[in-house]
Amino acid sequence: MPDALRHVLDWSDTDAWDVCLGRALHHAAHPGWTDVARGKSLGMLFFNSSLRTRTSMELAAAQLGAHPTTLDIGGGGVWGFAWDDEPMNADRAEHIKEAVGVLSRYYDALGVRLFASKTDLEEDRSDRLIHTFASHASVPVVNLESALLHPCQALADATTLRQRHADARGKRFVLTWAPHPRALPQAVPHSALLTAARLGYDVTLAHPPGFDLAPDVVAQARSLADAQGASFETVHESANALTDADVVYAKAWSAPLVYTDPDAEAALRAQHADWRVTSQRMATTNDAAFMHCLPVRRGVVVDSDVLDGRHAIHLDQAENRLHAQKAILEWMWHLL
Repeated sequence: MPDALRHVLDWSDTDAWDVCLGRALHHAAHPGWTDVARGKSLGMLFFNSSLRTRTSMELAAAQLGAHPTTLDIGGGGVWGFAWDDEPMNADRAEHIKEAVGVLSRYYDALGVRLFASKTDLEEDRSDRLIHTFASHASVPVVNLESALLHPCQALADATTLRQRHADARGKRFVLTWAPHPRALPQAVPHSALLTAARLGYDVTLAHPPGFDLAPDVVAQARSLADAQGASFETVHESANALTDADVVYAKAWSAPLVYTDPDAEAALRAQHADWRVTSQRMATTNDAAFMHCLPVRRGVVVDSDVLDGRHAIHLDQAENRLHAQKAILEWMWHLL
């Protein structure tokens, strides 16, 4: 990627990761408003609903002195877009190439939120739509959650973990699947797994059989852990998954079966209510911090006494979204 155009679609650029993590920690320690990005503008397209990502990114831009604009695609007077080159259907008024091209001439950076389709596994695993979007942009693009990854959440989680453990060596991080009535995408668990491995935790991925994450992502996480001299393991039972953990990150996600048989996938999810995080399960940990990206369903994913307990740091994660995204914008705009 040319140095003049800095996309943040993932964290494959390790120099960007190190710089942005340092700046996110700085902003967390020194919150406030500046005018470092005065005269800059950020245009964001949300193809999916959002609370934290939208509000924290709007505020991050404003606190740097930039002007944010948010578009809800499919609502608020904005039509749907065509992504491929075949003749456009009646319900698609504009091709994404023209839309992104125009917005690139208006704004100094663009953000886009594009969840997994859960209908086309190959497309979702390749993250085709976010890369198509970025390929038509002439300004930096930040991924506000795609089919595969959520780099904004990843940086906020890393900031939170560093605040908890300055040195992760010898600490055990457990990413545990949790039950949910909906078939949720895998972007956040992918990003959490990569983040913990990148920081040097001994990583345990815990999920019921059939709820495998993307093999390429798991392989990357294992490689990152190896490079840090840390361990990586996968377990498929809930009874002892949290034992001796220093961090427990709970997240629901769908099984790949959702792409071929949604009803069967729903039935499979319903079989594993015992994976809910309870105070009894947390009592087996090493006084672990509890993390969740939010929104979270109390009494389904995790019990209220865990969320309301002294070890829950999910609100710290949410606050750090603001600090992390200020760092991302600074890096994209060459302000560091």
